[in-house]
Amino acid sequence: MWACKKLKFDLASAGKVRKLQLNQLVEWRRDAYKNAKIYKKKTKKWHDNRINDRTFTEGQQVLLFNTRLRLFPGRLKSRWSGPFRIKTIFPHGAVELTTLDGNSVFKVNGQWIKPYYGGDFERRRDTIDLGKQD
Repeated sequence: MWACKKLKFDLASAGKVRKLQLNQLVEWRRDAYKNAKIYKKKTKKWHDNRINDRTFTEGQQVLLFNTRLRLFPGRLKSRWSGPFRIKTIFPHGAVELTTLDGNSVFKVNGQWIKPYYGGDFERRRDTIDLGKQD
């Protein structure tokens, strides 16, 4: 209190200034909240537009993503294996796959498969001659 008297400091005007600063801070916080909400809404819309709706049917041929191929798979080696045939589709997203000859049956998550459109998948090797050209 002695400092206010010594410096001729007006407590009433200082209180008003402080209240204005606090109100301004509350407004900035409210604006930041609104902007964050708008940003999240736009980001969700952008993300949802880029989700591919993949529908599979029983009997369709698919490729399976090999999640266990971790130790030095080779730079250009594909992590997709197959083709496999869909035997059963479960409502919760799981898919039962069989090999093309029907020997083994296993269940996988439906997010780890993609449609197979035919062709020789594993045996195809394109070669490019990088030697001298005359």
